[in-house]
Amino acid sequence: MQVPPASTPIACDMSTARDTPGERLAEYRRLFAQALVARERTEIGIRFRFRAEPGVEDWIRDLAAREKACCPFFGFDIAVDADQIRWDAAVPDTDEARAVLEEFYELSRKG
Repeated sequence: MQVPPASTPIACDMSTARDTPGERLAEYRRLFAQALVARERTEIGIRFRFRAEPGVEDWIRDLAAREKACCPFFGFDIAVDADQIRWDAAVPDTDEARAVLEEFYELSRKG
């Protein structure tokens, strides 16, 4: 996974997104509620594991692409491992970026 450099601005701009921030959060909550199996911390970030059910991989890839478009400081890697889809996320090694990553990790708990 390619993690953006520390010089990447830690800012989210959804001005050209097809959804609102509220809609995006609701979509994450639906995804986590419907398919999340586990979450864990990795050496460089976090990992979500989802059931590899029909449509879930496409949903994750679409959501990750939209997230990367508005928050370019995220690095994402998505892979299918047998019956699970693994979504890894990492950010530059700055306090501000790590705080956003932690919010993303905790969002899955509220799913």
